[in-house]
Amino acid sequence: MAQRRMFSKKVTDTDTFLDMPLSTQALYFHLNMHADDDGFIDNTKTIQRMIGSSDDDRKLLVAKQFLLPFENGLVVIKDWRVHNYIQGDRYHKTQYINEKSQLVVEENNMYTKRIQDVSNMDTQVRLGKVRLGKDRKDILSGSEEPDQLSYKEVVDYLNEKTGSKYRSSGTKTKKLIKARFNEGFSLDDFRTVIDVKSKQWLTDQKMKQYLRPETLFGTKFESYLNENQVTSKPAMKNGGYGTR
Repeated sequence: MAQRRMFSKKVTDTDTFLDMPLSTQALYFHLNMHADDDGFIDNTKTIQRMIGSSDDDRKLLVAKQFLLPFENGLVVIKDWRVHNYIQGDRYHKTQYINEKSQLVVEENNMYTKRIQDVSNMDTQVRLGKVRLGKDRKDILSGSEEPDQLSYKEVVDYLNEKTGSKYRSSGTKTKKLIKARFNEGFSLDDFRTVIDVKSKQWLTDQKMKQYLRPETLFGTKFESYLNENQVTSKPAMKNGGYGTR
C-alpha cells in the first residue's frame, strides 16, 4: 500500500466539510490516512477509539456522504479519487473486490453506488419474487439482511409499543428503514424514536395515527431522535444546572 495520502481543497475547503465539528473532520483525515489504495477502510471503529472519536462523528460523515457504507461494516471514502492519484508501481489493488464492483466512478471522480441489476447479481442469500422491467428494482423482498438491517426487530418493537400490526416485509417500510441505516443510525436509535413519539402521541387521539413507519422513519427521523436529547436534559435551577 502506498504510504502517502493527499487531500484536495475541493473537498476540505467546502462549507459542508468545515461546518462539521472538528472531531468529525479529524476522523475524516485519519480514515483517509488508513484507507487502502482504493479508499476502503475495514477498521473504522478501531480508528475512532484510537483518536477518541465517537459514533456520532462517523454517522455524520455518512449522513453528509463523505463516507459510503456497506452492509458488512466496510466504508469507502466517496472523494478518494478526488484526493489521490497513486502511480501504478505503488498502487495495490483493494482486496474488497465485491464492494468495489458495486461502485461507479463519476465524471467528477467521486464514487457512487451502482444501481444493482438483479439479473446479474451474485447473491449470497435466497431472493424472493422479484419483478423486473421497473426503472427501480426492489431486491429486498424475501432476502435475509445482516444484523444492522434488522427490519423485523424495528417493526416488532413498534408494534409492541403501539399495539399496531405492521409487517416488516413491506417494501415501503424496508426502504425507509434501510435509508436510515445507510445514514448511519443504529437499532437503538430506532427504539429511541419509537419510545419518544409513543410517549407523545399514543394517548393523543389526533396524533396516534402517525405512529406508523412512514412518519417515524421518514425524513424527520433525526429530528425525532434529537427530541430525546432535549427532553432528557436536567432541570434548570436558579438560572443554571444545579446550585453551589
